Amino acid sequence: MRIGLLNLEPNIPNSAMMQVSQYYKMNGDEVYEWHPLYDYDKVYAFSLFDFTDKSFVTKDMICGGTGFDLTTRLPKEIEECDLDYSIFPEMDYSMIWFSRGCFRNCPFCVVRQKKGNIHPVKPKNLNPNGKWIKVMDNNFFANPEWKSSVKQLLKWNQPVDILGFDIRIFDGEQGEALQRLKHHHAVKFAWDNPRDNIDDKIELLLDYMKPRYLMCYVLTGYWSTLEEDLMRIHHLWDDYQIHPFVMPYDKFDPVQKKLARWCNNKMIFKKASWEEYLENNNKRGIKIE
Repeated sequence: MRIGLLNLEPNIPNSAMMQVSQYYKMNGDEVYEWHPLYDYDKVYAFSLFDFTDKSFVTKDMICGGTGFDLTTRLPKEIEECDLDYSIFPEMDYSMIWFSRGCFRNCPFCVVRQKKGNIHPVKPKNLNPNGKWIKVMDNNFFANPEWKSSVKQLLKWNQPVDILGFDIRIFDGEQGEALQRLKHHHAVKFAWDNPRDNIDDKIELLLDYMKPRYLMCYVLTGYWSTLEEDLMRIHHLWDDYQIHPFVMPYDKFDPVQKKLARWCNNKMIFKKASWEEYLENNNKRGIKIE
């Protein structure tokens, strides 16, 4: 069979797409990047985001991913496959999950709805051309087997990028584990709700990690006003020198978009205050209502 694969976010490697490719190649089929001028026996379309353009998608395509819905899953025989990294030849890292799901059920997040309560999973294969490991767990230290995960990472002996952990459950044992790992990017945690007082946990974290190796996601526009968003941003940077990274709840809201552009660009953020940034934009005719 001829299998076509359509990645609707082509700049983002898609692990489900890699598993589909691996499955069909193992069964002797031909796998290609989808092109509208060619014919295929089956076409799979993959999307991570609901706002991604779906105009290329046709009724005969097999669609999956959060960008389409939260319920569609790959058949078990495909989910059990390793990842075919060859379809993303420029990829220089491995995508690894040690757990799926989350023990929390935040109303703005689809992880619990899509993957259920947190549970350990067996990690897939490393990228043969990978130089570092992206740890994809949504809540790394909430995994009841996180200590085994750290041991495996140390065994692999590659720099790691931990995408997220819950600082509200952070403790010294986790801090010691972070110290033992080699880090490729900043270690990331979140401050979603301005009413959560996480100062004690941040100060504990700083006993183990220097602030330049940390990043804090700041959810804006959901549980917070603009003033509360700015309060968290300034508190993280002014008091701890931890760089905040704005995550707009409404990606189309002009104020949240502008706040993210200001805060998430380190060069701009360090040179201009929010008020100065707005003033400079207004001088160029870019106004925010």
